[in-house]
Amino acid sequence: MVTLDLIGIGTGNPDHVTLEAIRVMRQADLILLPRKGDAKADLADLRRQICAVHLDDLSPITEFDLPTRDSRADYLGAVNDWHDAIARAWLDTIDTRLPTGGRVALLVWGDPSLYDSTLRIAERLGRTRALTTRVVPGVTSLSVLTAAHGVPLNDLGAPVVITTGRQLRETGWPAGTMAVAVMLDAGGAFMAVPQDGVHIWWGAYLGMAHQALIQGPLAEVADRIIQTRAELRERHGWIMDIYLLKRGDG
Repeated sequence: MVTLDLIGIGTGNPDHVTLEAIRVMRQADLILLPRKGDAKADLADLRRQICAVHLDDLSPITEFDLPTRDSRADYLGAVNDWHDAIARAWLDTIDTRLPTGGRVALLVWGDPSLYDSTLRIAERLGRTRALTTRVVPGVTSLSVLTAAHGVPLNDLGAPVVITTGRQLRETGWPAGTMAVAVMLDAGGAFMAVPQDGVHIWWGAYLGMAHQALIQGPLAEVADRIIQTRAELRERHGWIMDIYLLKRGDG
């Protein structure tokens, strides 16, 4: 029997890791850390730093190479194939390191419930292994964004839609809401919506040492965000960003 703990670790700041997360990490027989290639070596380094800060014993840590996603036009099909490949990588590592079972921990950016596929990948393992999955909640990039800007997520009694850059670009502003939080944007999806009367709060590398923030009327700061994002991606080799859009007074 394998117990799989999916641990939300926030956005890269060791101070965002909860006491529960630390306790569960310390109980693990195996901690899996994915390597995403040289361009995203910083992400692996941040996970290592979090482990070094909070763990006295680093021997359970094992790194594995994360498969890459096919960039073919069939997006959902490519993602499903990618998830299958990741599940196989997990299983191969677990079978090698814990052939008789035990407790496995995976450190998940932000929280496993919010635009993260770790839970869906874990379901694949449960089809072939005796598996118990537990989730330890973490600080989300959305909460770090609103805290960094000092702005509430929602207006009084009003709804908020959380969506992706792909959806915003393809379907426009979601109906029935004045506030939209956008994640997983490959860049500049906010240019697809009418800019008049819209305010944006944007952040990249949230919680990290090189955190970057821009906010203001969308019509005034959109080009600056796109330019800043491109410069940061070139400098670091990767970028993770998120933003909140509001219509009206905000």
